[in-house]
Amino acid sequence: MNITRIMDIKKRIFAFVMVLVFCVSFSAAGAEEKIKIVINNNQLKIDVDPYVENGRTLVPMRAVFESLGATVSWDGESRTVTGIKGSTTVVLKIDVVQAYVNSEVKVLDVPAQIKDGRTFVPIRFISESLGAKVNWDGANRTISIEETITQTTLLIDGKYRKIEVDGGDIRGNREKLVVVDVGYGDREYWAYTNEYGQLIKVTAKQIIPQNQSKEPVLANGRYFKDEAKVLGTEREDLDEGHVIADSLGGVSNAYNITPQNSVLNRYGDQAYMEKVIRDAGGCTDFIAIITYPDTKTQIPSHYSFKYTLKGNVIQDEFDNVNPDVVNQTLNKTTTPTIKPTPTTKPNISTTSDNDISRIDTNNNGKVTIAEAKAAGFKMPITREHWLYKYMDDKDGDGMVGE
Repeated sequence: MNITRIMDIKKRIFAFVMVLVFCVSFSAAGAEEKIKIVINNNQLKIDVDPYVENGRTLVPMRAVFESLGATVSWDGESRTVTGIKGSTTVVLKIDVVQAYVNSEVKVLDVPAQIKDGRTFVPIRFISESLGAKVNWDGANRTISIEETITQTTLLIDGKYRKIEVDGGDIRGNREKLVVVDVGYGDREYWAYTNEYGQLIKVTAKQIIPQNQSKEPVLANGRYFKDEAKVLGTEREDLDEGHVIADSLGGVSNAYNITPQNSVLNRYGDQAYMEKVIRDAGGCTDFIAIITYPDTKTQIPSHYSFKYTLKGNVIQDEFDNVNPDVVNQTLNKTTTPTIKPTPTTKPNISTTSDNDISRIDTNNNGKVTIAEAKAAGFKMPITREHWLYKYMDDKDGDGMVGE
């Protein structure tokens, strides 16, 4: 191959490379950058891109709503999406320009739409409906959203947003990392949720029992006709259990309700604790800690209570289980019979399975509620239980510790 031909090939290769570089550069210059969303100075990570239609930017609703501390639900049958934050409810229907903010009609320039399996909504309408400010930076193709500092965004302990929820709101969803007053009337009982929307703590400086002569109480002793439908309460064995009962001045929304074993709630440790506080005319420094087996369920596994009653600090803990089942299990536990010594009053016992020597700590032949609970028995103890005959059923209803 001669030198002239070699030079000709090199020129063609160079020309081809230059054309390729020019095309790539032109394509890159012509392509617009993706729209970024920044909420409270943090860039929102989303798996689908916002887009512009008729001069309005539409974004995936769930991602934006949840980043602003709201919850989102979808009704496929009516093609309706609902966002809830505190006392604000936003409802939009796919391909319909009318939207609702707390039942007030709003007209959109662009309706909510479904794209790539996601519900897209006009960003400015959604954000401003939730009390946030929206700015557009065209040069950097960035939407900035900032929550305004109001009562709904006031941070408690630097972590929890203080929100207001009606005491009779029966919706079962909870917002994440919020604090809500669940005391009826002027009472202040504070409920806290974690980052998974689970109710984890309820506190009160003072528990003030219900006053039926001065408060609007229903015939059944409730403030409201129904309780919040927290996920799990649909189970037959679980009640809509109040952390602080109506009788103690608690409301019935999702921030004071957990799915609780029905026997525990009506007759067990929970009911017994409420009765003790009510009979004492209230208590102070009340703290309830609620724990869960995982981060997904709304059904607690354990409750821990601490409060001051007439100057005495009371601590109580119990699992979210049927106390009758626990007691039956304890009945089957075999313990050796303890032979009395000359200086010890003989204990009353029948068989090694039904031996009260390990329960009757003062050896008086009787068992108190405190002794039974210390031995692991769950309240109430019913007439059918072997321990019942050693206990004092003051009201004669066939149950002790209800």
